[in-house]
Amino acid sequence: MNPLQTKLLGATLKNPVIAASGTFGFGGEYARFFDPSLLGGISSKGLTLNGSQGNRGVRVWETPSGMLNSIGLENPGVRRFIAEEYPKMRALNTGLLVNLGGHSIEDYIEGAELLNAVDIGILELNISCPNVKSGGMAFGMDEKLAAEVVRAAKKASRHPLLVKLTPNAPSIVSLARACEEAGADGLSLVNTFLGMAIDIGQKKPVFQNINAGLSGPAILPIALSMVHRVAKAVQIPVVGLGGISTWQDALSFLMAGASAIQVGTATFANPLAMPEIIQGLSSYCEKEGLGRIAEIIGIV
Repeated sequence: MNPLQTKLLGATLKNPVIAASGTFGFGGEYARFFDPSLLGGISSKGLTLNGSQGNRGVRVWETPSGMLNSIGLENPGVRRFIAEEYPKMRALNTGLLVNLGGHSIEDYIEGAELLNAVDIGILELNISCPNVKSGGMAFGMDEKLAAEVVRAAKKASRHPLLVKLTPNAPSIVSLARACEEAGADGLSLVNTFLGMAIDIGQKKPVFQNINAGLSGPAILPIALSMVHRVAKAVQIPVVGLGGISTWQDALSFLMAGASAIQVGTATFANPLAMPEIIQGLSSYCEKEGLGRIAEIIGIV
């Protein structure tokens, strides 16, 4: 028996290690480093209904123990994903999560309905997108807006709904509860923290949008605390992410209450980070005599 086998929202994963959205493309890009079928799952690059060319100017900026990114959800759109990328992702023989964003409730509904045509394990709903009909504030910054989009997506989709939360919300616990009450089947957290960088030579912000998303080991202690608090506050599964780069990091999130974890920024510095985490967790189970990794979930 595989002690790392993980149940998540009705899907059976080989292990609890999932490639985070936006850091692993559509899965094939890392095939020259390792076999993607080793992973528990892959969350697709974030999709929007009609696609996007993303932001202009500098997109990535290295920071101590992390990085800032301002990619701007560059993606081919849901229809092109279904036609071109979905068959290739399906062939990777691992759990398939599709990350869906939108700039209006209607975007989310239509995107979810289109994705009903394909077999995916989980629909990961990115509610960090700005709502163009509400002055640009992200859906995930307001509990009522978040609940509204979750309720609409849940009604439109035939797939289990994993809602990805932003840590920039006034209260991530209140946001999590609002999403649960609106019908979310699970929650993933955290998305990137708001940050910025200044080019002191040019005397101006590095990014055209001024602010960007901070990720990497620097955010791990805060992300871990948020996962712990949310896992204690809701009755639905939680997927933890934020700065995970080693099996010890992954284990701490599982102990804090995460049913599975996602790894993102670490793969840029070490493309083999996820296979190493899987091996480390396997060795830990053997050393501790655990029949199932689930035995340590939420013990803290």
